Amino acid sequence: MAKGKRDDMEDDFSAKLDMCLTDGIVKTGGGMLLGALSSVLFLGRRRWPIIAGMGMGIGIAYANCEYELNPKKKNAA
Repeated sequence: MAKGKRDDMEDDFSAKLDMCLTDGIVKTGGGMLLGALSSVLFLGRRRWPIIAGMGMGIGIAYANCEYELNPKKKNAA
């Protein structure tokens, strides 16, 4: 019975990691797209908005993934 429970936990963890990877790709791509769009439309084709957008996407994806893998327990104060 313990092996079945372990397999379920591994499947759950694997699903969470897959979600984290997908979320990271989507958010990084979205940040890069928004940075490129703002660079072309407003800033005269500079590179830093694209890099900043990618960084923000990676940061948001990391925060979401950290919360998903390690949910904080609410303290009864």
